[in-house]
Amino acid sequence: MPTSSLTALSAVALRRLIGRKEISPVALLEDVIARIEAVNPAVNAIAARGYERARAEARAAEAAVLRGEPLGPLHGLPVGIKDLEETAGLLTTHGSPLHRDRIPEADDGSVANVRAAGGIVVAKTNTPEFGAGANTRNAVFGATGNPFDPSLNAGGSSGGSAAALATDMLPLCTGSDMGGSLRIPAALCGVVGFRPSPGLVSMETRQLGWSPLSVVGPMARTVEDTRLLLAAQVGVDPRDPLAFPLDADAARRARPVDLARLRVAWTTDFGGAADAGRVPDAGRVPMSREIAETLRARMARLAPLFAACDEIALDFSGADAVFDVMRALSFVARHAEAHRADPDSLGPNVRANYEMGAGLGLADVARAHADQTRLFRRFQEVYRDYDLLIAPVTPVSPFPWTRLYLEELEGTRLRNYYHWLAPTYYVTLVTNPAVAIPCGRDPRGMPFGLQLVGRVRGDLALLDAAQALEETLATMEDLGRPRPDPAVLAIPRPDLTAIVTAPPPPGAIAGRAGGP
Repeated sequence: MPTSSLTALSAVALRRLIGRKEISPVALLEDVIARIEAVNPAVNAIAARGYERARAEARAAEAAVLRGEPLGPLHGLPVGIKDLEETAGLLTTHGSPLHRDRIPEADDGSVANVRAAGGIVVAKTNTPEFGAGANTRNAVFGATGNPFDPSLNAGGSSGGSAAALATDMLPLCTGSDMGGSLRIPAALCGVVGFRPSPGLVSMETRQLGWSPLSVVGPMARTVEDTRLLLAAQVGVDPRDPLAFPLDADAARRARPVDLARLRVAWTTDFGGAADAGRVPDAGRVPMSREIAETLRARMARLAPLFAACDEIALDFSGADAVFDVMRALSFVARHAEAHRADPDSLGPNVRANYEMGAGLGLADVARAHADQTRLFRRFQEVYRDYDLLIAPVTPVSPFPWTRLYLEELEGTRLRNYYHWLAPTYYVTLVTNPAVAIPCGRDPRGMPFGLQLVGRVRGDLALLDAAQALEETLATMEDLGRPRPDPAVLAIPRPDLTAIVTAPPPPGAIAGRAGGP
């Protein structure tokens, strides 16, 4: 199915054309709506639609352009909002039957910022129930299929946003990230997902206000477009105790980066480097040989670009147990009331996280905080010698969406339903900003992403480096952003919209943090 000339353009190009009066926000919106209605049946990325209000806002945006009024950075651009974020007057379900009919009265702060910048909220994008897990499927809207093969997982929990971007349904989408929910779907769908430093995009809805795990951030098809949305999302909200300021113009405009001056470290599994031996109990993420070797081959091709490109040993011992506790705490804070009223009202992933947290004691929590601090301090030593760390985003190529999660890898049973997210949740724990960018395809022909990790609060320097590397990858054979086959997107997949409920899988999560 062909992409229209407008929906295929970058967000930056579209905004430039709107400002020059060369395209109409009304015409752009209608192209986007037509694209959604034509393509979404193949992947089921879109949840609630807000077409009526969007059309009124597009007409107002066009009138403002014609009157010569000052225009915001997103003026007239259609935007998709992840269904975990509150949108005034537009259905917000969080992927849960508990909120199947819920229409908020007010926007979340970051959504309000997007609207204030001129963005037009067209639709909500699909997410797993309360964002729990990296497989975007729920009992309200069904599953989201991967645009390259809709029978496979699109990632999560921002899978709807990633699939909508990859299929040119929307030029910009929001996402959120605790254990990798911006980065994983971006990598699996061949787009860009940026996890900013905690507090850079204010998140006043975080129940545990001082916890750095959950963030809101931008997704797009290029780093440049991602920066455009980030510049609209940033802003200090006094309700977020972690909030800190960033100049929006600085976020939007890249500074030139000479890749030949960058010192790059890389790892396949966050453990010992291949030629440096293993650090005992150093922590090692689950990683398939296929993905590890793919990264190794990519780094061999990229090494001549940099001043240094070294595989390094890392020590993340104890990281899994720390994440168990810190993640569970957020679920206890969020879902205690629903669990007391009816545990069965929560899906298997959410319930498992809540029940782990309910079984924790004060000593467990204190130990996790202390260990997270230790991990943070040790990881920052990497940046004494290097400017950037490159790692895999996911340990495997996309698997069928009918599998709730990855149970085992390379013959080893994984600890719980989210253990396969370790390549991203290790980075979450140390709070450094990270971005996933496309880097060709994996051996199975699916998108392959690089995870770039910057210095603490070095968001802009990271984005500058990512944009420079992305532009270089586009010139290298087979390393640019892949595109889905239009023929695949022309086939409706009604199975994706089926209700996908399931009982809690046995052994889905340990009863206590750190268990088997």
